[in-house]
Amino acid sequence: MSQKPEYQPGQFQWSFLLPQYWGIWIGIVFLMILAILPWAIQHRLGHFLGSVAFNNLKSRRKTTIRNLEVCFPEWTPEQLQTNARQVFIDQMIGIFETLNAWYSPQWFKGRVQIEGLEHLQNAQAEGKGVLLLGTHSTLLDAGGYLCAQYFDPDVVYRPQNNPLLDMLIVRCRATIYANQIDHDDMRGLIRNLKNGHAIWYSPDQDFGLKQGVMAPFFGTPAATVTAHRRLMKISKAAAIPLYFYREGDISNPRYRVLISPALEHFPSEDEVADATRVNQIIESQLRIAPTQYMWFHRRFKTRPQGFDKIY
Repeated sequence: MSQKPEYQPGQFQWSFLLPQYWGIWIGIVFLMILAILPWAIQHRLGHFLGSVAFNNLKSRRKTTIRNLEVCFPEWTPEQLQTNARQVFIDQMIGIFETLNAWYSPQWFKGRVQIEGLEHLQNAQAEGKGVLLLGTHSTLLDAGGYLCAQYFDPDVVYRPQNNPLLDMLIVRCRATIYANQIDHDDMRGLIRNLKNGHAIWYSPDQDFGLKQGVMAPFFGTPAATVTAHRRLMKISKAAAIPLYFYREGDISNPRYRVLISPALEHFPSEDEVADATRVNQIIESQLRIAPTQYMWFHRRFKTRPQGFDKIY
């Protein structure tokens, strides 16, 4: 008896035509229509939808405000509210930017500037793979598209629970990224690093202490992943900070990609010191455009013994 072939990411299945998936197909057609709208309409819609989300997603709003309180104690209550609302607006605008990257990439022509590309090129010229240390930006895949104009990035991703949604996202991302690597595929990550690839990796979320250590983030202890240290020790890859963001008038935005020099003496023998160092890099990146970060994630979910809960 023949075995059913294993599902491959991005593979179409006839079951996707069943009624249970019709809502997603309708949604995709709607998103494609949104992608061809003029930017003047897109960013206004993003602003409107972001405000609606801020007003109605109470739990996410509360988490966002609390994160900003912890990380930017110098902000007044009015500044906290204004910036928290802008986080949701930037997220919604980022969805339109991602749709443009997927379906209307010509929109970005003449809007992108990169700084520090030589750091990545020098590492690859030495035969090294590159682990690009970045953040969960509200630009989403638009940020990947910005990078792809100058080099071939791989990306680490978490598969979607809905198989149709996963197929659609994988296919859209295939136009941007050279390779998409499942976050559980450590062998694939190491193999691509050993082969000299540049891989975008974001070590900026709380996955508990089974996968990390406590290290200060904006002065507050936070569970910080350390998996990238093992990846680098095995692959001998270079660690290079990467950041991208939107700047200028929202009606006519520009985009910048910043690539910093490779970290020296990294990883060290001290995983807490390494985690602290990476968190400091992320802090400096986020201060450039604070609201273009997904602050609605519970970054301080894990607390050290004896410390009060933040949420």
